[in-house]
Amino acid sequence: MSDKMKAVRLHAFGGPEMLVYEDAPRPGVKPGEVVQAAGLNPPDWYLRDGYRALPPEWRPNASFPLILGTDVSGVIEAVGADVAEFSIGDEVYAMVRFPDNLMTGSNAYAHYVSVPASHVALKPAGIDHIHAAGAPMSLLTAWQFLIELGHDEPNPFQPLPHEPVPLDGKTVLINGAGGGVGHLAVQLAKWRGARVIAVASAKNEALMRGLGVDQFIDYKTTGAEDVVRDVDLVLDAVGGADMERFFQVLKPGGALFLVNPLGFAGHEETERLGITVSSAQVRSNGAQLAKAARLLDDGLVRIVIDSTFPLAEASRAHERAADGSIQGKIVLAV
Repeated sequence: MSDKMKAVRLHAFGGPEMLVYEDAPRPGVKPGEVVQAAGLNPPDWYLRDGYRALPPEWRPNASFPLILGTDVSGVIEAVGADVAEFSIGDEVYAMVRFPDNLMTGSNAYAHYVSVPASHVALKPAGIDHIHAAGAPMSLLTAWQFLIELGHDEPNPFQPLPHEPVPLDGKTVLINGAGGGVGHLAVQLAKWRGARVIAVASAKNEALMRGLGVDQFIDYKTTGAEDVVRDVDLVLDAVGGADMERFFQVLKPGGALFLVNPLGFAGHEETERLGITVSSAQVRSNGAQLAKAARLLDDGLVRIVIDSTFPLAEASRAHERAADGSIQGKIVLAV
């Protein structure tokens, strides 16, 4: 078998045009997988751009060329000698070495990628590789924020571990409900018995109604903080300016969960208002993907695909991401 493969590599930081489809060395077995699809996530374009939004001292000191991507779905080609839980030919999905390889790339934009066995789960039989590749990072983010953190690693965003809150019978507002994390958070919250208010653009209303949301707000015409009160939990999957506005919709004792907390400036108000603000860093977790696979198999949770591009057209996929208004996930067909 050839020691070469096709991959999309980055030789310098920059825009989508910097992504090059070319020959690359094939990775060794740790175990390894043949990847049929790879999902796109925000860390992909942040790294491609050199994390220019971060202070200079935090930016990656990259060793080029590097291969972006964390989310994969494919067929196991080989396994390490000490791996007993997976076999050659198994169809699997995974989020690869995240956040360990946050600043260097996890090598998913390729025909082959090596993956720690603990990051891998059997692919849900009821969905194809395209939809499975769209799941891992977004699904694990929603799961670890809302259902179960699943690890005891230090939290880079706060001194205390993130703790999910009970959802049954509660009212949950999800900001950015049409996006990758948001549309899965909507479904997990409904699964756990919550009343869900979805905030997204108008084009997402039909999707949100189909997912069972109890109230829809078009953020382009109506501010959630102007029309909603007494919410138990806000999950903000967008971030950006003025995240503190969600204090107005929360009841005393409520919680604000921030998927992207950078720029949040309301910590001093939280004690006075009796509100908990919390964030977490999503981490690879094959056991949690195995639990979530049952929901995907049963149709209780579904992955919405915004668009699909061939691996060779990864630059076009990144251009689509830059256009914004993504509904669900963008996936590369490998």
